[in-house]
Amino acid sequence: MRIHQEVQSGSYPNASSLAREFEISTKSVYRDIEFMRSSLELPLEWDGSRNGFCYTEEVGSFPTIQISEGELVALFLAEKALQQYRGTSFERPLLSAIKKMTQSMPETISLDLSEAQQAISFSTRAEPILDLEIFDLVARATSQRQQLAIEYRKPGQTKAEERTIDPYHLANINGEWFLFAFDHLRQDMRTFVPTRIRSVKPTGVVFPRPKKFSLESRLRHSFGVHSGKALYDVVIRFDSRVADMIREKKWHDSQKLVDLEDGGVDLSFQLSSFREVERWVLSWGGDALALSPPELVASIRSAAERLRTAHTSGVEIPP
Repeated sequence: MRIHQEVQSGSYPNASSLAREFEISTKSVYRDIEFMRSSLELPLEWDGSRNGFCYTEEVGSFPTIQISEGELVALFLAEKALQQYRGTSFERPLLSAIKKMTQSMPETISLDLSEAQQAISFSTRAEPILDLEIFDLVARATSQRQQLAIEYRKPGQTKAEERTIDPYHLANINGEWFLFAFDHLRQDMRTFVPTRIRSVKPTGVVFPRPKKFSLESRLRHSFGVHSGKALYDVVIRFDSRVADMIREKKWHDSQKLVDLEDGGVDLSFQLSSFREVERWVLSWGGDALALSPPELVASIRSAAERLRTAHTSGVEIPP
């Protein structure tokens, strides 16, 4: 594009002048010139009398992006979907990238997006409250493999703990941010929530990210972000009132559905942790029943009993 701009200005640049300006070799310039001619089909020729390159025909715009109407709509929707990155250090570069792409599109692409603007939106009910300075430091350290010294407060604790971590991966899962890192205190992988980090400071150590680390493998038997060492066959029965809602979504990669004669459905999958699926089952009230394994059934019964006790403790609820 820069070569195009120089040629378009009528300055008749040559390989030597372009190489000096862009701090590249003349060979790179000639490769780019050939690409512009053969792949982009630009009418770029050498003018011996001016000792430089020029266009032999009028060129309206530089064809950097070939995009279809469907791809343009997808790009528009991607911008709308940036809601989950609002306020983070990713928002500005993402919006900047989209702006650059749209500015370099061929002028022949035209599409009225007013209808889509009114018809499509993305929203998040509960957005995490992030300390942007801390989040930015964590994101940068993760991408640059910088070890961090952090103060981290776990739920229910009043005092933060000092940890030294190697941040491997920062992920947005179901609208929530999670940091997967090696914890030197525990000598094991741990999952941290950035909103619970009270302070962060680089230690100056650059760590090698293990090749065997894979977020996909780590979360394969998780219902969200928590995983364990064992593996359980989980079966949950849903009655006919909510069965259709269960059938309409993919809840887990290993899931299997069995339709029941009364209109209900049994949902089964393999998990290594009950932490999140227990809360999920409870959220369905009496429309969901855990059938197995026994550990999950007992845990849900205990939680349901605490819930029943809390709601029958004699506390008066105003009308």
